[in-house]
Amino acid sequence: MKITVIGAGAIGGNLASKLSTAGHEVQVADARGPEAVRAEVLESGARAVALNESVQDRDVIVLSIPFGVAGQLADLFASVPDETVVIDTSNYYPGMLSEPIEAVDNGQVESVYTAELLGRPVIKAWNAALAETQRTRGVPAGTPGRIAIPVAGDSDEARKVAMSLVDDTGFDPYDAGPLADSWRQQPNGPAYCTELTLDELPAALAAADRVKDTAVRDSLPERFAALPDNPTVDDVVEMNRAAHR
Repeated sequence: MKITVIGAGAIGGNLASKLSTAGHEVQVADARGPEAVRAEVLESGARAVALNESVQDRDVIVLSIPFGVAGQLADLFASVPDETVVIDTSNYYPGMLSEPIEAVDNGQVESVYTAELLGRPVIKAWNAALAETQRTRGVPAGTPGRIAIPVAGDSDEARKVAMSLVDDTGFDPYDAGPLADSWRQQPNGPAYCTELTLDELPAALAAADRVKDTAVRDSLPERFAALPDNPTVDDVVEMNRAAHR
């Protein structure tokens, strides 16, 4: 497939590299320009391009940009065909990674808000796994204990495309239903960054509680401060799991 990843940070860089390794034709764009794309992101064959050239003639566009800034790309996306699948990987951390956003604080689902800013539907995927989990713990399909990643969206066909790409990056895709239900995979619910298998993930999504999960999200600085110096991925995953025991 012809794929563009917009955003060359930890998640975007991982996805560009892994999807290129899987055989897709991958472009990477960054608001700071092609020169901002790290060399290691391109080692598997992905190509750095200018942002204003990145969205034409693409099957899939992956947004790995900070939450709340998708509106800055609305004009760029105005000419993107309806059949192009757009995948949102962002998460809302008010006061930590973004300014508070009243609509989301009042209950609007994160990716529904992103879709409104962008002016087109999106699929929610790859948001519920740590960047380091995605970089180091992807394994071939059928491997025992393979980590699952939820995928939500309103188009059955677009959701299937995203699920296929999740599989290509080394994780079991789980159909998490419509975008309105994607709050269940937002920070910091039982399914968020807890490295669950395909058998375990459905119960975790079902156990999500918007009030409790928001409180867990907002307590992250205190919980993270209680971890050892230089915490490992396992330390962070255990911290997230412990918040829901």
